[in-house]
Amino acid sequence: MDTQNQYCESINLPDVLSIRNVSELYSKFTDEFHSNDTIIISIPEGAEADLSFVQLIESSRRQAKAKGKTFKLSSPASGSVLKVLERAGFIESFDHEDAKFWLHKEVTL
Repeated sequence: MDTQNQYCESINLPDVLSIRNVSELYSKFTDEFHSNDTIIISIPEGAEADLSFVQLIESSRRQAKAKGKTFKLSSPASGSVLKVLERAGFIESFDHEDAKFWLHKEVTL
């Protein structure tokens, strides 16, 4: 087994990221956390997302941090995911870590 693959997993998500499949996504994330130190999530361009997806990602970020693991997006949030973040008021309350995770913005002083 390739050592890099043992510690890092890239997960390609489906085009629909909603309450209907959030339980399935949660199970997939949880399984991957057991065997990998880093999980990279790829959200398809044009994916449809709802608030439950954003909540799942936020809870997964916290779980990863608590376990000393890395959880990140392969590209900045866009499209439907970005719209959900805006409508729910997340973007206005982002700290530097949130902006880096969701928008891939680095802290500048």
